[in-house]
Amino acid sequence: MFGRGIDKSKGLLFCTHDLSQSLRNTADEICREIESLQPDRLLNTAPDDLKNYLAAKYRVEPISLLRDQWYADHHETQVDVRYDSSRWIDDKSRPCMVPGERVVVRVPFEGEAELFYAQPNTSTSNPPRAIIEKNELVLRYDSPADAPRDVRPLIDRTLADIEQYLGWQRPMIDTHNNGLSVIAEQAIQQRRDRLLAQSQRAASLGIPVKRRDDAPKTYAIPTARKRAIPALPPASAAPFTPEPTWAMEQYEQALKIMQDMTLVMERSPDAFKTMDEEALRQHFLVQLNGQFEGKATGETFNMSGKTDILLREGERNVFIAECKFWKGPKAFGEAIDQLLSYATWRDGKTVILVFNRGTEMATVRTGVDASAKAHGNFKRTVNWPHESGFRYVFHANGDTNRELIVTVLVFHVPK
Repeated sequence: MFGRGIDKSKGLLFCTHDLSQSLRNTADEICREIESLQPDRLLNTAPDDLKNYLAAKYRVEPISLLRDQWYADHHETQVDVRYDSSRWIDDKSRPCMVPGERVVVRVPFEGEAELFYAQPNTSTSNPPRAIIEKNELVLRYDSPADAPRDVRPLIDRTLADIEQYLGWQRPMIDTHNNGLSVIAEQAIQQRRDRLLAQSQRAASLGIPVKRRDDAPKTYAIPTARKRAIPALPPASAAPFTPEPTWAMEQYEQALKIMQDMTLVMERSPDAFKTMDEEALRQHFLVQLNGQFEGKATGETFNMSGKTDILLREGERNVFIAECKFWKGPKAFGEAIDQLLSYATWRDGKTVILVFNRGTEMATVRTGVDASAKAHGNFKRTVNWPHESGFRYVFHANGDTNRELIVTVLVFHVPK
């Protein structure tokens, strides 16, 4: 992202290239990387994982001087005094060396060293000077032995000027970093939509499509741009087959039906206080069948286990729900295992209904959240404001790119 053809030996900082332009170029770099991915590689990678990878890769780490780790050294040297106005020098075309000393101050720093050469939107006509060696800022001061000088005020002034420039850079870098996820998400979605549209047009021809023998099967990760580069999310390069999905609106509708059913429980506590999981499930099942044309079934086999509530669309299982009484974090973790054991990648939307009897709701919610985040298949939390529910993304067993939405709803059941 930053210019590399910089004459660093002169030590002039913050004036080699424009920081604003360098940061703007990053959006183009992200889009180019997305376009360089093989189509199947892109489509087989979870969009959020790819977005997070790109946001981390193109994130710019601002510079922080580690003043508490600085150190100094001094040694004898020869000092050129030909430009010293207090001395009579006949020939100033060549060095005039006299004995002296050199003080060297080294200040370690964190962040991207190239930022020392990037000019922020605010600047002065006299930028500071220093040498950058690996992860250290180096200040050098030479003094003739017959006219030594106090260099501490010079050191403090130079560091103050550098800190000022770094302070001008930080809001620009923060704005850049905060916008990377949006840039990546939009570019990924645009290419995914384009590829899927192309696939649908090819399929509509009714003519077999033969893959080129020389088509690349893998994607080579670019050379690391900076230290601690994130790894591209693993994904199959096998041909991607588009699959229909259950709309989020329908998923939310099913969840609302279940939540409305809990209002019935609250209003008629005596009718539900003796019911077990199976009996409670039947009431939810009746409500779902009433809204989804009788497609919800109980005790339906799916993969390696039984699911409490299963909703089918054609031959596909689009909605899976488990009904469990709260018996502690460990039992809840086992409920997640059970759900994932028979949820294939085609089952993108799931829910766990937690029935609570006699335990403080705050304790249950804390236990649910901790158990979910500690699970080996947990990927991230989804922002879903709900006073007694959570939403997470888990990956299917054995494939991190097959993502499942798992919504957890905690209900108080009359005791």
